[in-house]
Amino acid sequence: MPELPEVETTRRGVAPHILGRRVERLILRQPKLRWTVPADLPSRLRGQTVQSVERRAKYLL
Repeated sequence: MPELPEVETTRRGVAPHILGRRVERLILRQPKLRWTVPADLPSRLRGQTVQSVERRAKYLL
């Protein structure tokens, strides 16, 4: 599991490359997280614009 500073560094590095871009597809590698990920999430996000990249503990959102 990565440490918090590594996750924050990754967030800052990824953000400039994806902010303002449209979601073409979403791959859920681990659908069983703390909360269940809705099965229709990929179709709901397709075509949406990435408005921010946030971190919640060790997860990027």
